[in-house]
Amino acid sequence: MFTGIITDIGTVRALEQAGDLHARIGCSYAPGSIALGASIACNGVCLTVVDKGQDDTSPWFDVTISAESVDKTNIGDWRPGARVNLERALKVGDELGGHIVSGHVDGVAEITAMAQEGESTRVTFRAPEALARFIAPKGSVALDGTSLTVNEVDGAEFGVNFIPHTKSATTWGGVKVGDRINLEIDTLARYVARLQEWQP
Repeated sequence: MFTGIITDIGTVRALEQAGDLHARIGCSYAPGSIALGASIACNGVCLTVVDKGQDDTSPWFDVTISAESVDKTNIGDWRPGARVNLERALKVGDELGGHIVSGHVDGVAEITAMAQEGESTRVTFRAPEALARFIAPKGSVALDGTSLTVNEVDGAEFGVNFIPHTKSATTWGGVKVGDRINLEIDTLARYVARLQEWQP
């Protein structure tokens, strides 16, 4: 379980396709603080640490990524050198600064427009049609693992405002129109929709 509050920006150091996809991600987390088998959200995808270490460049951890995860997320777009938002799993007693995020990505949205508004950047996304009904104005979404508030919704498109801090503390300062973004809808919206559909 996560909160969508990014705690580090990692760098994809290596990728190897050997059955599943294996990735090494450089980070600033001390290797001794990472347990093998721990969950770390990488661009919002909950992945399991299978190895860890440190070299002259930086600390790193390895993850194994299933074909299902590659197919349902933007991990297939990763290349060595790519920057990824990182968040370690929520611990009991931690501050819940964002919203409840599972790390199970529902689909991939696309950036369709960007505009400066003062110091902030307004970004417009197009959600997959099947997920659009779960996105509401002033509701929460996790985009590349970042807990964000939806400003407005127009059909399958929705807008989010990025303040300077968010752009500097995450990978959002480097996005562009056409980028594919991991989208996790709000858990509450998922259950409300299910209750509305239920007919015993």
